[in-house]
Amino acid sequence: MPTSKQHETKSHSATRSHRAEPGTKGGGDYYRIIVRPSSQFRSFRTQDVGDPGGIQRVTGHRSSGSWATQAWLVSKKFAHVSGDTLVADDSDAKDLLKSLGSEPVHKKGDVFVAKDRKNVAEKDKPTPAQRRARASNIKKAQAARHKS
Repeated sequence: MPTSKQHETKSHSATRSHRAEPGTKGGGDYYRIIVRPSSQFRSFRTQDVGDPGGIQRVTGHRSSGSWATQAWLVSKKFAHVSGDTLVADDSDAKDLLKSLGSEPVHKKGDVFVAKDRKNVAEKDKPTPAQRRARASNIKKAQAARHKS
């Protein structure tokens, strides 16, 4: 007859199941676009980007101390799947899909895989797009100051 400790261990291991990877079952509120494998990171955090509950950025902390984007979470209210393609329904989601280094490819469930945008060397910055954005932001700030 097994002792109570043996019985607990045996029954616990018999009922233990493995947890599914996030998004693979297809029942969540977000589509996940993986841009880097999670094996490159030791911890993660999620940041809301833009409107609350719309797009979230999953960042990973490397053992070197640097942070990088591991995945993007796009609300199902902001996009839909047509065939194997993720189609943006919102301007923020369209901007995100344009900024990726490749078109998201359907993997499983709500999970897509894409390449991250190209890394621009510091010597090549500010890029023309960054100069345009900075000028636009300055104009908006000046206009806001003149209104008040």
